[in-house]
Amino acid sequence: MQTIFKGKDFISLQDWTKEEIDTLLDVSFDLKKKFAMGIPTPYLQYKTIFLMFFEQSTRTRNSMEAGIAQLGGHGNFLDTSTMQVSHGEVAKDTAVILSRFGHAIACRHCVWETGNKYLREMSKWSSAPIMNLQCDLYHPMQGIADLMTIKEKIGDVRRTKVSVIWAYATSHKKPISVPLTQILLFPRYGMDVTLAYPEGYNLPDWAIKQAEENAMKNGGTLTITHNMEEAYENADVVIPKNWGSWVTSQSTEVVDDLLESYRGWKCTEEMMKLANKDVMYMHALPADRGNEVEDSVIDGPHSVVYDEAENRLHTAKAVMTLTMGGK
Repeated sequence: MQTIFKGKDFISLQDWTKEEIDTLLDVSFDLKKKFAMGIPTPYLQYKTIFLMFFEQSTRTRNSMEAGIAQLGGHGNFLDTSTMQVSHGEVAKDTAVILSRFGHAIACRHCVWETGNKYLREMSKWSSAPIMNLQCDLYHPMQGIADLMTIKEKIGDVRRTKVSVIWAYATSHKKPISVPLTQILLFPRYGMDVTLAYPEGYNLPDWAIKQAEENAMKNGGTLTITHNMEEAYENADVVIPKNWGSWVTSQSTEVVDDLLESYRGWKCTEEMMKLANKDVMYMHALPADRGNEVEDSVIDGPHSVVYDEAENRLHTAKAVMTLTMGGK
């Protein structure tokens, strides 16, 4: 078990060793147990975290705000449209000052080819840990909660077939950060990951290469297919979720001809029947109901989306406890 985390950034799980992630999971399970028993966990008394949001949020904002309160600290919610960032203040100046005011800075910034660079720039100048609340490339808070949920439900996750599947949605042009995080993380735990998407919705070549290397080192596999049915066949876990065509098109237009040509990529009862009988349906939420998934699936017996969402609280608390407190 790793014990030295204080001041460590949480920008990508790829930056954390497997032993560090194992510790993070152990702390998450411990905090969940204490939460269920009503045992106080004042591990971060009087500590302050700044929560910067360039985009909207429900689960991420509230898991962080509730989490820091339950740890005895305080979260300052910052809508960046009301900060001097909106007048052009640079990441360095924001990071230096906020890190002098408190004990951590967490930020959501999903603008393509901008978000992750902004977080890395803040990290360079901040004297406190930087936490990624989702950027254009990674969503480590979601990834660790997903991993916790799979381990919780399945136990030994080696050889578990997990299918990360593109799905049709029209709500907004979504980042690639959730599927990218999942294909990098799950093979590190010996899972057999299938990535399924229609042509035009590729993930970056460097991410595929990294995921394949992670699989090779840890006894997992990564399979890529453009056949949706193949991804559902014999799957233990399915994660059908939309992501935008950012790699092939930087247009911010939500609905285009490419998207409309793949309306059939939807999680239905019929698709779920191709999977194992105890298959789990997962989604980071919010789901585009009726487009990405049928109500009967997301509200049905295979769905674990609310357990998965609850785990966002426990994993967020674990990240804060380790990086803001600890040794």
